[in-house]
Amino acid sequence: MAKSTSDAAARAGAPSIKRRIKRPPTPSRRLRVFALDPTLGKSLDSLAVNETTLAVPWDDKPLTRDALLPGPVGEYLEVVDIDPATNKIYDPVDLNDLKLMAQDGWPPSEGNPQFHQQMVYAVAMTTILHFEQALGRKMLWSPRFANTGDGTDGDKMKAYEVRRLRLYPHALRTDNAYYSPDKKALLFGYFPSASTSGDTTAPGTMVFSCLSSDIIAHEMTHALLDGLHRRFQEASNPDVPAFHEGFADTVALFQHFMITELVRFEIARVRGDLAAEGLLGGLAKQFGEGIGGRAPLRDYAVAADKGLRYSEVLEPHVRGSILVYAVYDAFRKIVARRTADLIRIATGGSGVLSGGALHPDLVDRLTTETCKTAKHVLQMCIRALDYCPAVDITFGEFLRALITADVDMVADDHYGYRVAFMEAFRKWGILPPDVRTISEETLCWNTPLEQRPEWLRSAVKDIDLRWNRDPDRSIIFKLQEDNRWKFWRALNAQFKKNPSLYAELGLKIGVPLYHADGTIKEERPAPQSTFEVLSVRPSRRVTPDGSYQSEIVVVIDQRRAIPIDGEDVKKGFFWFRGGATLIIDPRDEEESIRYLVIKSSESESRRVAQMQMATGNLLTPLRSLYFGGRTAADGTVAEPFASLHSSRVEFGNG
Repeated sequence: MAKSTSDAAARAGAPSIKRRIKRPPTPSRRLRVFALDPTLGKSLDSLAVNETTLAVPWDDKPLTRDALLPGPVGEYLEVVDIDPATNKIYDPVDLNDLKLMAQDGWPPSEGNPQFHQQMVYAVAMTTILHFEQALGRKMLWSPRFANTGDGTDGDKMKAYEVRRLRLYPHALRTDNAYYSPDKKALLFGYFPSASTSGDTTAPGTMVFSCLSSDIIAHEMTHALLDGLHRRFQEASNPDVPAFHEGFADTVALFQHFMITELVRFEIARVRGDLAAEGLLGGLAKQFGEGIGGRAPLRDYAVAADKGLRYSEVLEPHVRGSILVYAVYDAFRKIVARRTADLIRIATGGSGVLSGGALHPDLVDRLTTETCKTAKHVLQMCIRALDYCPAVDITFGEFLRALITADVDMVADDHYGYRVAFMEAFRKWGILPPDVRTISEETLCWNTPLEQRPEWLRSAVKDIDLRWNRDPDRSIIFKLQEDNRWKFWRALNAQFKKNPSLYAELGLKIGVPLYHADGTIKEERPAPQSTFEVLSVRPSRRVTPDGSYQSEIVVVIDQRRAIPIDGEDVKKGFFWFRGGATLIIDPRDEEESIRYLVIKSSESESRRVAQMQMATGNLLTPLRSLYFGGRTAADGTVAEPFASLHSSRVEFGNG
């Protein structure tokens, strides 16, 4: 038909235009997984939602244009299935096998190692996708560091790209799973269940942590968060390790609400009450039962009887749970606001649902609003990471980052998302101590009085952002490394011209240079260049009104060793850090600083608080992470999450 039309046009004297049919967009790769973990398939009540199919990105384009390799091994991830306990190496799954592609991968199975490989890969890629959608850029793993020792650019630590994060589905014969910053890997354990006869998980059966979507998402979040804020490994205050744990639980929890069929099933069962105990609010049920807890590892649906006080709780998992409770409370109130009209229509204006099953149409509409809200809330939380301080984060500062990022993204808060967050955080006692009133205006980070300082122009003029391209992640890593050292050199030159600029960015003049063990490497006359630019990250997001929001996020920090006895670092010390996060608007020829988030190296109150941690006995688990253990090349503790997870404190298990 197209050819005859073209011939007719040619006979009529019109120019002939060659055309071709536009190809449809490439569909996502579809992989079957357990919706939560194998326990759903062990009960007739939940069998219908035992499995789901995840749509994950095609993770093979940049790999020399080859297909995803068996493992799977792709651009972001490499699954390595070695089991040291049994001395076995399992055959890697080939997700490009045509038979597997035709059936969306292996069917869920507790006994098939290749399905285990498929599941950790699929859930991990889904988690990466959520971060990239919220942050507006490709994710990079935390690099490896080595000191060049050449004296170039001051105390230069050379960063080496970690191309792929490794996932070990059967790495440990123990009831643990953790992210290893040292190995740049996720290690999943398996163990015989210590459950009782009344549990869903039969006593003595094997529990594989790699078959829990919650555990995979939790550990992936640790890795992604480390790639964004590697100083958040350092437990400089009780909120820092608790933030890692609470934020990882938040991501895992809200990924439940991305499974539409699961949400629909639960809304019908609990009649729309998201505060009811069930599948959506609990994390890692099989793992919790397997270690003898008789319930999910953590359950956030019901918090009224927990008796938790933010000001009193110090253990990282329990303190982190308070952050999750606050976010979940805000989410439930937003859903209630968004669905109030549906309930009024369904009840004839009374707002009281009649007995019996909900109408399927009402269930569908409630499901749509719940899933949509969950996606918004998850993106709000992830987006806030760009607005967090460079070091020593607190929950109150996370609230400020969340509100600021959302004000920038969504001008009209029609459903009161920000008010719901402020109300929920206030309920749980999480408030920034330096804010006198609680409102959008006071919680938003302040804009500097001088938004276009003279030094900024020289600092950003040579930065290569490549906004409109889709380069390989190795190219992105090299660009970021080049950009952060360009920024460092330009800023260092400005410091030499104007030493008062140190204080404007929260830094301290006259800090000696230290080795990783805390001993002084070199004394330099003030002013000294002891700061580092951790990252220069571009982002480009589409706002709800259809416009683009472009930013450059620059993270700067500085460290000094503080002797615990006040005199000699060789007798014990802790790293005291300060720094700044700069949110820069690059759209105009005259770049401007939109926000400047300071953690001052001169802060005496922070130094005293960390000294109390170092010399007191209230934070023994934190002290073991912060003041002991093997250190990496850049001075951070090599394995902060292994001991943290193995010493977890269970709660909410009755």
